[in-house]
Amino acid sequence: MRILFTFYVPSGGVETLNRLRCESLQKNGIECHVLYLMPGSGTHNSVSFPVFVTNQDEEIRTVLNTHHYDAIIVTSDYLLLERLRRLGYGGILIYESQGLGTRSEARNVIIDSVPYLQAFCNAVLIPPTDHLLELFIEICPWLQRYVIPNLVDVQGFRYIPAEAPVDPVIAWVGRLESNKNWSEYLKIAHHIRKAKPNLHLWMFHDPSLASDDQKAAFDEELHALGLNDRLNVFTNMPNQMMPVYYSSIAASGGFLLSSSVTEGFGYAVAEAVCCSCPVLSTDSDGVRSFITHNITGKFYPLGNVEAAVNEGLELMNNIPLREAICYQGRQHMVTHFGFDQYAHSFREMMNSFSIF
Repeated sequence: MRILFTFYVPSGGVETLNRLRCESLQKNGIECHVLYLMPGSGTHNSVSFPVFVTNQDEEIRTVLNTHHYDAIIVTSDYLLLERLRRLGYGGILIYESQGLGTRSEARNVIIDSVPYLQAFCNAVLIPPTDHLLELFIEICPWLQRYVIPNLVDVQGFRYIPAEAPVDPVIAWVGRLESNKNWSEYLKIAHHIRKAKPNLHLWMFHDPSLASDDQKAAFDEELHALGLNDRLNVFTNMPNQMMPVYYSSIAASGGFLLSSSVTEGFGYAVAEAVCCSCPVLSTDSDGVRSFITHNITGKFYPLGNVEAAVNEGLELMNNIPLREAICYQGRQHMVTHFGFDQYAHSFREMMNSFSIF
C-alpha cells in the first residue's frame, strides 16, 4: 500500500501531523510520501520518507506516474482535487479537513468545496472536532466521512529536566493572524504582569506566514502595552527542539497560553501537555479531546481577559493544582494519542476501499 499526503506548505500543525503519521504508518507496513506545493519552515525537520516540493503540473504528473499511489489524502486544498484528476490520477482521493479557521470560515470553505468534493472526491477525513463533523453532516450529507484522532509523539515530547529560567514565562505558539488571536495573548500577559512584574513572554511563530498588516498591528500593540522589553521571539524552530522549550516554560513556573478562536486539533497545545507543561486555553473545539478543565489543563472563555488572568494566576500560584494538571495531562496523552491507534484506524479506512 502506497499513500501520498498533500498540503500547501511544510509548516505548523499539518507538517507535524504528516511527519508523525508517515513514521507511524511506515512502521505498520504502509509506504508514505508527501507533496507540498511550496517550501516552508518545516523543511528543517528530518524525515525518513520521500517529500516532494513543487507546484508545477509536469513535476506533479511525474510523481503520480512514477509511484502509482493507491490513495491520495488532500489536506485543506480542495482545488487540488480537480488538478490531480486532470493530471491523470484515477485512484482514491480523500479530502482531509484540517486548519480551516473559525467555524464561519470553515463553513465558507466547505460550501465553496462542494462542487469539487462531488465531482472528484471519494470521502472526507476529519479529526474528532465537533464543528467540522457537524458542518460536513449538514453541508455534505452524501459524502462518506472518516473520523480519526490526530496522533502525537508522546515519546519524543516529554519533560526534559534542565536549569529553570530565573523568571516565569508565558508562551504562545502560532501564526500572526486573526484566528490565532495573538492580541488577546498580549492583553492577558499585560495584566498578569501586574501581579508578576518579572514575567517574560516567549512567542514561537513563522514570520513568513504573517501579512504585513498583521506584523504592523502586532508591533503597535506590543509597544502600547509596554511589553516590548519582555518579549523573546523564536522563529522557525525545528519541531524536535520544542520539548526543551516546553520543559523550560514548565520549570519557570509559567504556562503555555492558547488564545485561538477555533482549532481543528491544536498540536502546540497537545505537545506542551505531553511535556508536562501546563496550558491555559480558549475552548477552541479541537483541544477538547485532551483538555478537561482543572484536570489536564485550564479553559477560559474566549474574549474574557479578566477570567483568563484569574485562571492563569491560579495555574502559577496553586502548586498542588498545577502539579496535578501536569501529571494528569501527560497520562491522558500517553493513553489516548499513541502511534498504534492511528495506524490501525487508517488501515481500516483504506481497507474499506479494498486497499490492502
